[in-house]
Amino acid sequence: MSISLDQARQIADASLAKGREMGLKPLSVFILDPRGATVAALSEDGVSQLRARIAHGKANAAIGLGMGTRALMNRAEQQAYFIQAVNGVFDGDMVPVPGGVLIQDAGGALLGAVGISGDTSDNDEAAAIAGIEAAGLSAKVD
Repeated sequence: MSISLDQARQIADASLAKGREMGLKPLSVFILDPRGATVAALSEDGVSQLRARIAHGKANAAIGLGMGTRALMNRAEQQAYFIQAVNGVFDGDMVPVPGGVLIQDAGGALLGAVGISGDTSDNDEAAAIAGIEAAGLSAKVD
């Protein structure tokens, strides 16, 4: 099972709308399927240069390790060498801070992951969760 393009578009659009509602800085959003392939990617006007890569790194970390990036940040605080080593395996494309959230259906099946970057990590995560829920799906942050 995998996230559909329509679902990914709903998540991206709703995440960006939540960012505007919250008054956040411009955001980049990446939605990956369970294989780590990009399904949708959007960046708002005025977003800074590296935000899309950071958003991808958050989604990539979540899907690659099967946990939200908030949980990965907590793990990094406890096992910094492990996270550093894994980031090497990821060729540096892993960002273990909040903003990478797993997407599940109502039955708990993994559909993909969303990564957002542009504002604080907590705000990025809030926008991601809002986008997932707006699409009628469940967010898993741990």
